[in-house]
Amino acid sequence: MTFNKEKYINLILYILLQCSDRRNFGKTMLCSILYSIDFNHYKQYGDLITNETYIKSKKGIQPKHFRKITKELIMDKKLYLKKQAYYNRTIHKYYPLIIPHTKFTKPEYNTINHTIKQLKNNNAHTITKHLVKNPVINIVEFGDEINMKI
Repeated sequence: MTFNKEKYINLILYILLQCSDRRNFGKTMLCSILYSIDFNHYKQYGDLITNETYIKSKKGIQPKHFRKITKELIMDKKLYLKKQAYYNRTIHKYYPLIIPHTKFTKPEYNTINHTIKQLKNNNAHTITKHLVKNPVINIVEFGDEINMKI
């Protein structure tokens, strides 16, 4: 199972095109939706869209390649990061500067769009609280990789 960088980048950009206009849509929500898309697709079709590795952290789910990929996209002027005040905290908001070259299959599009529609109107706390109830995540210690094949 090899990490699919191109699909991962396109998935990040696609999610942001659908959600970045939401005032509370920051890094935590983006990472949670990335995980949820891969998890939902694995549950239904037996494979991951991006083959990303996800790690359980105290702030939620952390995709292993997220930081590196977003830094590359920012440096390549494909993504813009703005730290914004949101009530009593600061959120990291990402804005796409390009249209992704999405080459997803029909089942992948179905999973992606269904998951985005299901989660985008929530806030980061609600999504994270929902995710940690998942048995796949619940059995993993903080800092460990989440194995969806359990």
